[in-house]
Amino acid sequence: MNDYVQHGRTLDAVAPAGGVVVGTPYKLGSLFGIARVSANAGEVFPYERKGVWGNQPKAAGAAWTFGDVLYWDDTAKNYTKTATNNMRVGYAAAAALSGDLVGSVLLGVDTV
Repeated sequence: MNDYVQHGRTLDAVAPAGGVVVGTPYKLGSLFGIARVSANAGEVFPYERKGVWGNQPKAAGAAWTFGDVLYWDDTAKNYTKTATNNMRVGYAAAAALSGDLVGSVLLGVDTV
């Protein structure tokens, strides 16, 4: 018997209140991913949990070097190097300066 369903890179998720915007990161329950399309609240959308994503919201004040562990600050809605009270979600896919407000992020399910 084969119980395999899918690879899990992209999941069908239901958009939360307020909906989702394409390319924007969201924490849904205990999962983290990026909306592949925009969707209204209650609509099903593809939720990408892996890959390299550019122009992602970055907390100012700390520089990133390639490979730094990154966390999601769900209050500020940005990636940070601060672990306290934040969810580990991936790695810096490129260096970023401390004043930068966006960066490149490698998401991966191996960050749990």
